[in-house]
Amino acid sequence: MRYCLALDLKDDPALIARYEEFHREVWPDVIRHIREHGVSNMEIYRLGTRLFMIMETDDAVYDADRMAQAASTNPVVQQWETLMWEFQAPTPWTPKGEKWVPMERIFDLRQQR
Repeated sequence: MRYCLALDLKDDPALIARYEEFHREVWPDVIRHIREHGVSNMEIYRLGTRLFMIMETDDAVYDADRMAQAASTNPVVQQWETLMWEFQAPTPWTPKGEKWVPMERIFDLRQQR
């Protein structure tokens, strides 16, 4: 399954540069957590302060609630998330208390004649 999610960054070039620097070498325990929960690929793109994540998952393994529960009890993942929140900001459409939010697909070329 493919998920597309959005999140913003704080509008500060120095913070954005640091955020990108952290993502050049994400902590191994965070990568392990992501892979162990059925995420087979993840890419993050940036335009200005808007981030766009494409996440591909193995449907036999991936469960968003189980992954979130495991993240909430993993001290390294929690440390990473706390650090990343120094750079991140909710989009104007993000529900309170959430970060990455799913985007709605509005076009698929494969469905066109």
